[in-house]
Amino acid sequence: MTTLPDFKFLLSHPAHFFALGFGSGLAKKAPGTFGTLVAFPLFWLISGSFTTQLVTIFVLFLFGIYCCSKTGKALGVTDHGSMVWDEIVAMMLVLAFVPRDWVLWPAAFLLFRLFDIWKPFPIRQLDARLKNGFGVMFDDFLAAVYAIICLLPLATWIISQR
Repeated sequence: MTTLPDFKFLLSHPAHFFALGFGSGLAKKAPGTFGTLVAFPLFWLISGSFTTQLVTIFVLFLFGIYCCSKTGKALGVTDHGSMVWDEIVAMMLVLAFVPRDWVLWPAAFLLFRLFDIWKPFPIRQLDARLKNGFGVMFDDFLAAVYAIICLLPLATWIISQR
């Protein structure tokens, strides 16, 4: 049986609160987009070196496996659209590789959303095979990798033009 998440569900367990992106996943339309936007202020909170950022994001990824697995079971849908922790963490990974720039950050957002929605090979195939919390988190990780691959040459070119 599928449960529709609401504010009461969001607050019923800490895993749900995080999996639903602090409530951003409750958006009636485009919850993944709203969840992705949550990544920007959270990324600003990660201070320190690039290594520190990557370690923090890795820990958040592992935490997301637990939260998304628990929340998916409670909702009765392995990868319910309201679960956006995967978008948040994946977008934070993209931001770790991109200079803080008024052109590059919007490009990072758009490219990540493109790959997350489009799911080019092998993302769609792996998304269909991998289930539970790991599957939820991993397809967005791959979308982040695709976005990073596109953004690095773009960032190099934009910076060289200044």
